[in-house]
Amino acid sequence: MDKLIYTAMTGAKQTLYQQGVVAHNLANLSTNGYREEAASFRAVPVQGDGLPTRVSVVDTITGANMTPGTIQRTGRDLDVAVQGPGWLGVEARDGAEAYTRNGSFVISSEGILQTGTGLNVMSEGGPISIPANHSVTIARDGTVSAVPQGQGQSNVMVVGRLKLVNPPDADLARGQDGLFRTRDGAPAEASQDVALVSGALETSNVNAVEAMVSMITLARQFEMQMKLLQNAEANAKSADQLLSASG
Repeated sequence: MDKLIYTAMTGAKQTLYQQGVVAHNLANLSTNGYREEAASFRAVPVQGDGLPTRVSVVDTITGANMTPGTIQRTGRDLDVAVQGPGWLGVEARDGAEAYTRNGSFVISSEGILQTGTGLNVMSEGGPISIPANHSVTIARDGTVSAVPQGQGQSNVMVVGRLKLVNPPDADLARGQDGLFRTRDGAPAEASQDVALVSGALETSNVNAVEAMVSMITLARQFEMQMKLLQNAEANAKSADQLLSASG
């Protein structure tokens, strides 16, 4: 009886956690460049005297689904999408270098190229400053050029180059802020092989249909665990009645 209660309880608890992961993925269905979180159940034997037969379950985040999303044209000069593998370097809130696939940029009031959430976009030498009253274009290799408004391309000047990196997926970990960082904390080396598509953004790689099916499956698993707890309660009541009658 004791084993049934704890086994069902841990299963129900971890199922709720996994539902939270799926719900988080669904909430980011429209987040540009979002990478779906992947989670799985892991069996954990309970250690202790007289407990060798008990096994609990734990929901574990196994990483992220690195499958690229769809590239959609926006026609906006400050939008870029990474074509194929690779990442855009940004300066996180803590000052460390981090990486994203969301290439929707803006120019701050101080003339700094930033993400839509206010993070500085990094070049190999630091943040990129944009001169006032200039139009900006971003080339396939990440080169950022500026042209005075109302003037021709003969007056173009290069103001920086985006830091594009392509570390192995296994070397990256997602932080609480949704940005990816190298597992050892060291900045990744710039890569010449990463290509951009200007005037476009990458969509989230979350599959809404698969996520909804997963939510339904997890809901049924939770119901099954709750029924086991109800059966354990009914068995305990029946045992109490038998013991009372025999007394």
